Amino acid sequence: MTRRVLERFPAGGPRGSWPAEEFAGARRDEGVPARVVMDLESDAFLVIVEQRTAERVREE
Repeated sequence: MTRRVLERFPAGGPRGSWPAEEFAGARRDEGVPARVVMDLESDAFLVIVEQRTAERVREE
């Protein structure tokens, strides 16, 4: 599986504000299976979509 980042949000947002969750929720309302993860190295919330990679077919 691969992950595609749709959007980044800084972790230091105003108290009570959840812009990454709101963005992901709007994508889910559109039918996109988005979720929020924390990137500790960049101190940011990432809205991602996991995608299945095509499996290789072995020829015999």
